[in-house]
Amino acid sequence: MKLATFRHQGTQKFGAVEGGEVVDVHGQQGAPAGLRELLALGPEGMAWIRDAIGGSPRIPLRHVQLCAPIPSPQKFLGLGGNYASHLVEAAKVGVVRSSGQIWFNKQVSCIVGPYDAVHKPRVSDQFDYEAELGVVIGRRCRHVRKEDADAVIAGYVVVNDMSVRDWQLRAPTHTLGKSFDTHGPFGPWLVTRDEVPDPHALRIRTWVNGDLRQDANTSQMIHRIGAMVEELSTAFTLEPGDVLSTGSPAGVGGLMDPPRYLCAGDVVRVEIEFIGAIENHVIPEPA
Repeated sequence: MKLATFRHQGTQKFGAVEGGEVVDVHGQQGAPAGLRELLALGPEGMAWIRDAIGGSPRIPLRHVQLCAPIPSPQKFLGLGGNYASHLVEAAKVGVVRSSGQIWFNKQVSCIVGPYDAVHKPRVSDQFDYEAELGVVIGRRCRHVRKEDADAVIAGYVVVNDMSVRDWQLRAPTHTLGKSFDTHGPFGPWLVTRDEVPDPHALRIRTWVNGDLRQDANTSQMIHRIGAMVEELSTAFTLEPGDVLSTGSPAGVGGLMDPPRYLCAGDVVRVEIEFIGAIENHVIPEPA
């Protein structure tokens, strides 16, 4: 299934996308508050939505505004330096990563929808994009072995891990430069795990104003998703709706020669095979 959160006639709802329509299950008996709450119900929640789809109204996608599938996750975490190609380009400017997993927080207040505008910050001209596969956790879990990780994954989303490079480098945590408001677009929907044959074999691409900037495959990730879930769940509990952004390949604007940072008026499109695409217009940060 493709599970979506959307706004229609001023109300935020959720449902399933089928073809060019979204099935609005929001008003059905027993409906949870949103997709995060649906995931928390586990298999019962998925059975409920499958049943609810049959008797729910359908709305053309063009008549709704798609939101981030999980508008308010408990955690939004990013993995740095997870593609060898990105490490090679970073090394040219003196950035060297350790061999382990390097995670950072993106504050959840940075989240916007898959087609929402994103703000070019007033305080920096080093605004950049990063195409990433997002993993959405489907079950509360701790101490998950990598070979068992599939059982706790609800599905996948497209993420643009937007970054303000000079602020990112202020501290090793990267949190400030990764968390500016609007710098966490993802979606366009959550594709459930059963509909993605192999998350480690997906073409991932980024265009800026129609110019192809990133073109890679998730098979090139250094750390695989099972290892990520094992690493994180060893330290803390993962919860339904948590979003893990799995790293970006080569081609980011800040590491081009000369750098090609985003400006107001630019349009950034990130597409991942089997999942879909998100597209965001860059506008000046409002007063």
